[in-house]
Amino acid sequence: MHTSDPLEQTLARYWGFATFRPLQREAMDAILAGRDSLVVLPTGGGKSLCFQAPAVVRAGLALVVSPLISLMKDQVDTLVANGVGAACFNSALAADERASVLLGLREGRYRLVYVAPERLVGSASTGFLDALPRPEFVAIDEAHCISQWGHDFRPEYRQLARLRDRYPGIAMHAFTATATARVRRDIVSQLALRDPLELVGSFDRPNLTYRALPRTGLKRQLEAVLRRHAAEAGIIYCSSRREVDALAAWLQTSGIRAVPYHAGLDDADRHRNQDAFLDERADVVVATVAFGMGIDRPDVRFVVHAGAPQSLEHYQQESGRAGRDGLPAECILIYSSADFLKWRVMLERNGELTDARRALLREMERYAASVGCRHRHLVRYFGQAYEPTGCAACDYCLGELEAVDDPVSTARKILSCVARVGQRFGVAHVTNVLCGSDSETVSSRGHQRLSTFGLLKNVPSAEVRGYIEQLLADGLLRQTDDAYPVLTLTADGVALLKDAASRPELTLVRQARPSAERSGARRTPGTESWSDAEHALFDRLRAVRLQIAHARGVPPYVIFHDTTLRELARVKPDSVDALRGIYGIGARKAETFGEAFIDAIREYHQSQGA
Repeated sequence: MHTSDPLEQTLARYWGFATFRPLQREAMDAILAGRDSLVVLPTGGGKSLCFQAPAVVRAGLALVVSPLISLMKDQVDTLVANGVGAACFNSALAADERASVLLGLREGRYRLVYVAPERLVGSASTGFLDALPRPEFVAIDEAHCISQWGHDFRPEYRQLARLRDRYPGIAMHAFTATATARVRRDIVSQLALRDPLELVGSFDRPNLTYRALPRTGLKRQLEAVLRRHAAEAGIIYCSSRREVDALAAWLQTSGIRAVPYHAGLDDADRHRNQDAFLDERADVVVATVAFGMGIDRPDVRFVVHAGAPQSLEHYQQESGRAGRDGLPAECILIYSSADFLKWRVMLERNGELTDARRALLREMERYAASVGCRHRHLVRYFGQAYEPTGCAACDYCLGELEAVDDPVSTARKILSCVARVGQRFGVAHVTNVLCGSDSETVSSRGHQRLSTFGLLKNVPSAEVRGYIEQLLADGLLRQTDDAYPVLTLTADGVALLKDAASRPELTLVRQARPSAERSGARRTPGTESWSDAEHALFDRLRAVRLQIAHARGVPPYVIFHDTTLRELARVKPDSVDALRGIYGIGARKAETFGEAFIDAIREYHQSQGA
């Protein structure tokens, strides 16, 4: 690249990028100008580069605060592979490794050093800070951890403003992928940011296809997802350790390369399973939410929530681990009303069920049972406008949901049944009565004689449960917080029961019958145009990447992302020099890895007789 711009030169030389992503340039300029900033970019939006590139351009040291050891190691490995001097200083290092990092800091060998917040504000901070040269700026990654309104609150983050006392005049920069307006205000306040430049990127991830399914038969529903993504990387989130272990074991017996991950495993097993997923020795990780932050595997093609998370912030963050490489991926929420009840009970037991937490749960419930574009729902929740009339990337816009012909009549039948059973029974029993089930619980209570018995006998029970979920989310029904929750009518539900005209705009939907067009995640333009030859070469290049990664002890994506390998398979460069125009290949990587990939391309040509 022929340019005199230092940032553009750095981007091309070290990262192999010819252009900036949205807001990256503005964020980098703020750092170079010494102005505080708050940057919110979606997962996969390139926020790490916003502080890494300026650290290379300007002299001195950048101090990066990061919450997880795995996140630090991942970024440092990638920086070193790109030819950038970087290190992390954390409790996972042996004594001689820590001494080596401290020596490197004193000798000025690093442009960036990564540390945990505890290393800067805890009891272990003094020795490290005394050995640390004055940083040029501080970058605080995963900055939502500083806010009690955020979804990963870390008390140590709230003490980082003390760095102002130690380094007067230093610029501080906060970065996160998920933050509502309230969380952003809290970050600015808690860090004492001074007139910060606030940059908020689009929360939309157009390469992700969102689906929400009422939980009817989890294993059957997971089998459908896994068929669509055979041998592809995925994450399945569960709400309990027991479910994680059971699902992982089931997948393994089904021939899927799956591993479990949760806080109940010992450290060695947990790290081994995480590394197996990152190193592509496992395709699927089944996990609690203990897994995820700092997981940078870019080719995750699906994320399943086998149960609703406690907020849309959590869902955006966790589902956003799919498709970080910008290629198509799928996010599936499999939920039931019991999920939200479990959260309320757990939060109340822990003394955490505040009005704010209740509101977050209600928003999550509305999303799960919503009727409308899911991309629009998520983007609007985070306070942004969504212009497209349809996303072509969610179950609603893909036509996988179809409207019930007479939703008000269906709703009144359900509400009437809840009233007829005395508002003393749960979802399963009300469904059985409406479907005309001859179960013992129905007959023993004489509920087969109710006027509402069998009113929906021609509707599958799973569909009826789906309608009940939607009425709960729509505020016409509520569920008690008892050990055995029961359905009760709300004031709005009573009003609709008395007068059908009170809610003329009501919509209920059901799953449409599957079709070939709806069977998989949306494809981005150009995906289908790949030739068989390019696919075969891509697979060969992946094998070369895997071999190099294992030899160097790093995850494969540290070498090259899939997007880079796809470009290599398409362009088929014939020399190391020709690699320099390929997306994601900087000078150091071309020099270090280029010959191996060029050899693979040549061998492939020879095998094809080209």
